[in-house]
Amino acid sequence: MSQVRVAVVMGVSGSGKTTLARALASAWPATFLDADDFHSEQARAHMASGQALTDAMRQPWVERIVADLQRRTDAGERVALAFSGLRRRHRDMLREARLPLRFVFLHGEQALIAARMQARSGHYMPVSLLDSQFAALEPPRGESDVFGLDIDLTPARMLEQALALLD
Repeated sequence: MSQVRVAVVMGVSGSGKTTLARALASAWPATFLDADDFHSEQARAHMASGQALTDAMRQPWVERIVADLQRRTDAGERVALAFSGLRRRHRDMLREARLPLRFVFLHGEQALIAARMQARSGHYMPVSLLDSQFAALEPPRGESDVFGLDIDLTPARMLEQALALLD
């Protein structure tokens, strides 16, 4: 694979994707993108009302992300993307775009993630949807470009390991 230009930090809501992707963007260095910013207003309202998105609702969202990543990498940018990547099909859409990427999968205990979600404010994703996130998650088994990080690590240690994976 050519040199990695896109670091995709993936996992369920509340796993720390945004925190790690922002830290990567600063340390790597790269442009930080949050996949949540690519959701339509309708999708955000749907989730804020406590309803999970369907795969059909997620499809145009992933297409918008892929198009933006292609534009940025074609222009020579590096990107640190916070992206749930719950479905294998969505990870494959990024791969099929022939983006020079690696995935960093943040995983951990559901109770810890729920506690983190309850402690944060100003996010449209309610804790009540965490069960649906875990139900939708297709763990990246056998995907050679996905590297797991346990969320029990300190943020500094997670960053250190993520940077090592991108070398």
